[in-house]
This record gives sequence, structure tokens and C-alpha cells, in this order.
Amino acid sequence: MKISYNWLKQFIKTDWDSEKTASMLTDLGLEVEGVEKFQSVKGGLEGIVVGHVLTCIQHPNADKLKITTVDLGTDAPLQIVCGASNVAAGQKVPVATIGTVLYDKEGKPFEIKKGKIRGEESHGMICAEDELGLGDSHEGIMVLDEKLAPGTPAAKVFNIENDEVFEIGLTPNRADAMSHWGTARDLRAGMLQSGTNVELITPSVSNFNVQKRTLKIDVKVEDSKLVPRYCGITISNVKVGISPAWLQNRLKAIGITPKNNIVDVTNYVLHELGQPLHAFDASKIHGKIIVQNATDGTKFTTLDDVERTLSSEDIMICDEKGPLCIAGVLGGKNSGVTDNTTTVFLESAYFNSVSVRKTAKRHAINTDASFRFERGIDPSITEYALKRAAILIQEVSGGEITSDIVDIHPKKIEDHQVFLNLENVNKLIGQEISDDVIKKILVSLDIKVNSISKVGLGLVIPAYRVDVTREIDVIEEILRVYGYNNIAFTQKLNASTSHSSRTEDYKIQNIVANLLVGSGFNEMMANSLTSPSYIALSDSLNESNNVLMLNPLSNDLSAMRQSLLFSGLEAVSYNINRRNHDLKLFEFGKSYHKLLSGYQENNHLTLLVTGDRNQESWTSAQKPSDFFLFKGYVLAILERLGLNKIMAMPLKTDVFAEGMIYEMGNSTLVEFGTVKKSVLKHFDIKQEVFFADFNWSAILKQISNNIKYTEIPKYPEVRRDLALLLDNQVEFAQLFESAKKTEKTLLKEVNLFDVYEGKNLPSGKKSYAISFILQDNTKTLTDSQIDKVISKLAQNFETEFGATLR
Repeated sequence: MKISYNWLKQFIKTDWDSEKTASMLTDLGLEVEGVEKFQSVKGGLEGIVVGHVLTCIQHPNADKLKITTVDLGTDAPLQIVCGASNVAAGQKVPVATIGTVLYDKEGKPFEIKKGKIRGEESHGMICAEDELGLGDSHEGIMVLDEKLAPGTPAAKVFNIENDEVFEIGLTPNRADAMSHWGTARDLRAGMLQSGTNVELITPSVSNFNVQKRTLKIDVKVEDSKLVPRYCGITISNVKVGISPAWLQNRLKAIGITPKNNIVDVTNYVLHELGQPLHAFDASKIHGKIIVQNATDGTKFTTLDDVERTLSSEDIMICDEKGPLCIAGVLGGKNSGVTDNTTTVFLESAYFNSVSVRKTAKRHAINTDASFRFERGIDPSITEYALKRAAILIQEVSGGEITSDIVDIHPKKIEDHQVFLNLENVNKLIGQEISDDVIKKILVSLDIKVNSISKVGLGLVIPAYRVDVTREIDVIEEILRVYGYNNIAFTQKLNASTSHSSRTEDYKIQNIVANLLVGSGFNEMMANSLTSPSYIALSDSLNESNNVLMLNPLSNDLSAMRQSLLFSGLEAVSYNINRRNHDLKLFEFGKSYHKLLSGYQENNHLTLLVTGDRNQESWTSAQKPSDFFLFKGYVLAILERLGLNKIMAMPLKTDVFAEGMIYEMGNSTLVEFGTVKKSVLKHFDIKQEVFFADFNWSAILKQISNNIKYTEIPKYPEVRRDLALLLDNQVEFAQLFESAKKTEKTLLKEVNLFDVYEGKNLPSGKKSYAISFILQDNTKTLTDSQIDKVISKLAQNFETEFGATLR
């Protein structure tokens, strides 16, 4: 949110500099993220002075150029070559001196330098209106008032406005501060607390007057719950045109492009008071105004020239022929103010915030009006803002108010009642604040003290403070105005210890995180909200299991994720697009599922690896990450947690091109593999990506059930290797299972350490090099025992899989 300091000073008279004011606003919770300079004319006309043209003669070498001598109020006049047809001796003109920076129509700067034009020296430039940024005309140079003295800075002649603009990072709960008036209210409270007494100056509407009652437009509101208040008035004989400079400067300062005087006033009041308004061309309204829900499927073209399909949940401003405007969101193309408009129907209303938000998100529209209605505006200023806008419209466009204000307000929106226990204030803040200070802060925030007792205060919270509904909210308000920096720190440090299991979730997470960070991984945290369309990328995910948001931020963030893969791939794609191709990422997170039995959350640990193993270096060749490297990371985690007795199974899904699954008992611990190219293509990823999904709940359960202590073996282990020639269809998992069944006592480990496919092998064959670790915990193995086991293994491999020794 942008706040103009000059505009803010219309509400609070202060001589504080912008830095001090920004610090105060930040302390109050309206964090100032930056302060920018604003000038009504870019460059502020620095270096532009009034010049008196003394002489003007024809250029000897160019028909369209003149040579002038110009008095700039210095010791000697300067020679300037000018190409304008209207330049003449005796004129007072704006002159850009040597070194002055001007800006072209695209805003690009260029510097005025001394030079020669067709052989004649030129020491400056006599400027046209568009060259100074004062207008669009380029028909000739500007001719100024002849009474001006040579050398007068042009900034004084044209009253250039200099302003400072605060960029405030407004939190969604602070709907009350979404205007200059709201910001001024907070600033006043902070200044009063700091000992600076200031008055909040409210724009006056005392001169509001109905000149005639010749054009009344009736209004009918069909659902007062969706539209608790609706005000309207007609203004006739207006003249639509360009807004005056002061109004344009206010809007430009906060980044709004002026359109015309009517629309500019509605935008001005919106940012001044926080009340959205809408101006209709009254001549395009047929009969009365009807505020009602749309009919499903109705087509409606909005101001942005987009045809939209309406929903029955959309509140529409209609006349007797059809819809005119999407209430609180965006006007219609055919009912807005144009250059030919002479009569205006001005609307000021309070719409249901949830309804406006749903409509805005449904149609993917985000406007200044919807931004405010969604968060909740002040229902008490609806009529006041209408009067304020009507007075300004008369001021900038003429016209007469030709109807009484229509104010449909069936039920007043009441203020909140809250009881504040003073003991709770001091208890929660941790420092005693006097009752008088608390009352002073509350009054400065427009919170009325309705009753006083020994225990606490009965308070009335204004309706516009939609975020203050409980005692704890009031205490937060007191603390932010009192000042977080004013809370003293004690010298005493209290701490307590608690017994916790060594297998607590956070402890195990820290162990694994430290292991992964040591291996070059970075932890990531992805948004749990995602696009519901991602389920189409996997047959294992069902649309019926989606947990959908009732009030989504956008269509792309309307469902809770069922898988951590797709949010992880979003992060991979984001990094790759910024030339960060080598990634090792991990995330502890949850997936969310809607089942017949109810909602379910599952805990996960996921790994993502892509790109080269190490950073580019002259000492070693680049080597891409591969499946076996990734498998090593997965096994390292399981081994670090003491999960050694795992069963490995091959895995092929619609997500993995190739993969493996590790199980323990009846629990799946992890699924991992190479992500399919068809999935990667959806995220515009062209390099190989490896993904692992750990069932974190199952891992924690296995850890808690798996803590066993055994003696270190006294007798040595023995390793034997076999090189087997096999059919291509045979997988290592089959050999692993066969080996474990063949020798259950002595065989401790089976490991595949080399695979070869290529020349010198028969067609359809491959070579596996497998190691076997044998150990007897009671004695040293003899050669005959070892040979017997290995021979039996080789024989079974030959029988079951047709394997031969190489």
C-alpha cells in the first residue's frame, strides 16, 4: 500500500521528517518497507530557468533552424540554436541549461550538452511543453509570462510538487488502515503516546447541498445480508474532462494513472477514506437500480473488455434491463462514465466481504475496491464518503446535486462489546502499565470506555475494527501503541527442563536434517496449497480426495496438496529457470486427503536431486547425479536411524520411470526413483530429477519399536563375490530374495556393486557382480563352510534364473 506524505499531512499537521514518521508507523505495526521520492514532473525541472530571447535570426546553413541569443540572468547572454517555428525575439521561454537532464516519452533520461548544430554553437535548449513533461504539445516552444525575470527557476513558475511516498507492507487484518485517513488515525495514536499532541483533521462535508430534486433514481436491495447498506445520489450537468493538477498529483504519487475528473474523484476518496465508490452514467440506467444476485450463466462484459460468465453467488448492480456492474469488484463496459457523460449516479455501499472475495477470486479480478471490501470497510462512513465525493465532483467538473441521498440501511452494523481485565493486560504484556495510560491509548484508537470497575473496563470497539473482537485483540492494540520497544527486559532468565523421549519427532528430524545438510542438501518449505489440476499427473491421486479451499487465494492455490512431489518440482523448475541447475533439496511436510472416514494428514520427508554431483571445477570432471548416488542418500538416512533390516522391491508407477521401494515388516518406509519425463515436461524441466518420499510416521514407529542393543561380533566377517551372466529380465531384487532364502543364518548382506551390458556379452544378457557378506557370531568360519554356502547360492541362481558364472 502506498501512502503519500503530503496527503497524510492533510489529516495531521506535523513537521516530522519522513524517516521519523516511517519509524513511528513501523512501530505501530504498519511496516514501512521503503520511502520513495515523488515529483509531479520527473526531474523536478532542475536546471530549467526562464530565459529572455534577445535576438533571433535565420540559421545560415538550415532553413528550419534559428540562432538566438538568450539572457538567463547571468553575466552574458548565451547562443542557442532552436528549431521551433514560433521562437521570436522578446519572448520569455523555458531554457534547459548545459548539464540538465530531461526525459523522453518512455522516461529515458538524456543530458543537455554543449554542441554544434550545422556549424553553429548551441549552449542549451529552448523547450517545448512535452520536453519538460508539462503536457503533450510539441507544436512549438513554450512562451511564458513576459513579467518573469530571466534566471527564475522553472520549478517556481510551475509549482512543482515534491512528495515522499511510504510503501507500507499492510497485513491482511488491518483493514482499518487501508487509506490515508486510517493511517493518520494510527499515526495520531502513536504520536499522542510519544507526547506529541496532534489533532486528526476530518474532511468537511458541511457545504453538501441538494440544489435540485429533478432526477431521483430509486434503489431496491433484494438481500440485506449481502448488502447491509447502499447509498446513491445523482449529479447532473457535469463536464467530464481532465482533472486539476492537485488531484492528478495525489493519484500519481501513489501509482494511479488519472483517467478523468469523475473517475479520479472516486479513486481519490477510495484512497483518502477507504470507501470504494462507483460512478454510473445515469443516462444508461433504465428505470431503477436493483441490487440482486446474478442468474447462473449470464454473460457480462466488464470494464476491462472481458466477457465473463456470472454465477448465482455474484452480487450485481442491475437496472430493469440487466446487469450494470459486479458489486464491489468491477464495473460494466456499457454503464461507466465516458467523455460524453453529463449525468452521474454515484454509488457508495457496504457489501458482504465473503461474497465479494468469492466473486473476485472466481473471476480472477483484483481491484482496489475488491481488496478493501474483501477485508471489511467502515460501515459508518458510507454516506459521509458519498457526500465527500459529491462535493469534489462539483468542484472539479461543475454540475448540480439533483436528488436526495438514497440510504438503504435496514439494520445498523453494531459496534463490538469487549470486557478488558486489567490484570490480564499486565500479565500478558509482562510489564505493568498504568490504568490511565491504558485508557489514553484506548481513547486514541477510538475505543470507547463504556464502564469502569476494579477488575477492568467495559469497551465499545468501532465496527470498522473487524480484527478487534476479543480481549486478547484489545491487549495487542494497547501493546503496539504503547510500543514493543518500551517493554523492559528482565535480568533474570527462567528455564525449565522436561523429559522427552530420544525418539521425539523433532529430534529425529534434526538428526536427519544434519545428515542431509552435511551431504550438500538444502532444506525447503513449499506451500501446502497447490493446484487441484496436479492430480491429473498421477493415477494414484483421486480428485475426490482433494481438500478444497472454500475461499481460495487463487485457482492455482485452491487445494491442499496430496503429494509433495509437485510442489517440489515447482521449486526445482523455479531454480533451474534462474540458472541454478544443480540441486539437492529436502522437505519435512504433510499431505492432505479427504477420505470417506474424514480428513487425513500424512507426514513425509522428501528428497529431490538433479543436475551435477559437484560444483564445476578445473580439478575434476563434471559428473551428473545418477540413480545409484541417490539410492545411497536414501540408504544413508535409513542406516543412520538404525533401520537395517529392510526389504527392497522394484517400483514402477506413473510417476517413476524406474524406482525402488523399501519395506520393513508390513510398513512401506520409502519410495524413490527417477521421475518420468512426462511429469517433468509439465514443469518445463528438461534434466533428470530423482525423488524420494519417506513415510515419516512409519519411520518414527519403526524407530520406537526397533531399538535393540547387541554385542559387537567377536568373530570376523567374510566377503565372497560372484560375477553372474543373466537374462536382461532378471532383477537384483529377485536374486536378493533367493539368496536370503538359501542361507538364513550366515548370510548377513547381499550387495550389487557392478552391472555391465554391452559388447562381448551374448544378446539379451547382462552381467551382475554381487558381493556376499558371511559371518558366524559364535565362531570363525572355515573355508569349507564358506565354499559350501557360495556353491549353494550359485547353484540356486542357475536353477531359478539360468545364471552362469563368468
